[in-house]
Amino acid sequence: MEDQAQLEQESLLAALQYFRPILMELQLDQEEEATYTHKFFVRMGERGAIVYRVSAGRYEVSGDIIPDNSRREKETAGQQGTGDDPPIEVRALQYRAQPALFTFDQLVVPDALMEDLLSTVEVIRVERKVFDEWGLRKIEPFPHTALNFHGPPGTGKTLAAHAIAHHLKRPILVASYAEIESKFHGEGPKNIKAIFHAAERDHAVLFIDEADSLLSKRLTEVTQGSEQAINSMRSQLFICLQEFRSVVIFATNLVENYDKAFETRVRHLRFPMPDAQCRRGIWRKHLVPQLPLAEDVSIDQLATYANDFCGRDIKNAIIDAAVRAARYRKSQIELQDLVEAIDRLRAARITVTSH
Repeated sequence: MEDQAQLEQESLLAALQYFRPILMELQLDQEEEATYTHKFFVRMGERGAIVYRVSAGRYEVSGDIIPDNSRREKETAGQQGTGDDPPIEVRALQYRAQPALFTFDQLVVPDALMEDLLSTVEVIRVERKVFDEWGLRKIEPFPHTALNFHGPPGTGKTLAAHAIAHHLKRPILVASYAEIESKFHGEGPKNIKAIFHAAERDHAVLFIDEADSLLSKRLTEVTQGSEQAINSMRSQLFICLQEFRSVVIFATNLVENYDKAFETRVRHLRFPMPDAQCRRGIWRKHLVPQLPLAEDVSIDQLATYANDFCGRDIKNAIIDAAVRAARYRKSQIELQDLVEAIDRLRAARITVTSH
């Protein structure tokens, strides 16, 4: 039996020499479909071949064939040895773009910020004229739009990213720092590269949320492996930004510790807390026509009373009031229902802060 197994392996290794391309997708069996989305057979040159199974956010070495007939222990997702690291095409399958969920019609921000948002995406529309017809391709081979949205939570950063993707008629690939960072040394930079590759593959707007750590200053006195990993991720991010030919948007809440290198690579747009005019616009957008509102509901009064609310707070207050009205079988949502919802959200916020 051992001779037969060795013969089969040698035959397969010989057949590998004729496989093109090096990445071949295999069909998942019924049991695998419950957990995985893709299965790949990958030629590894003289090392033989490896089979990967991939699902959202992870990949796993499910089998390998190596020339020296030695055996490796099966490794789980996130624990691969460097020799088993998949090609970028396989790693990038962890990330998929989605249709944009919001439009500029749904975004309420100050007029100056809205104008900045619209003007930045026009770079894509006029790229061919400016860079090809007018010759600027010689000094900027890979024009791109890199934006950093910063400001308090709930002020429209995510909504604006979706609106830009919708305006460009492109999908959006959403990732967060938590998805990029890895407890395994060396995985973070590879994940960054894979995310940018996936956005190029899907012709998508790339949106990286919670990017504070990625955009912070690189550490100068590195004493631990984790600190080296952080610096490696930031260095890889700079490389990807230089080569990326599309729109990448970062969202951050803090800007104090930004790396100076980002100042010339990223355009910074600040999302402030909404003023009275914006609050009125947000209430108006969220109090949709289907809501059974009582005649005493006043947008002006709500905007004044909720003077410390961001867009997310306003949305949550409306949903809270509507759920309670439906729960108690009320035929209408009254002004008092919305005021009480505002008070509940304020009380919960203060409690969280105090703890």
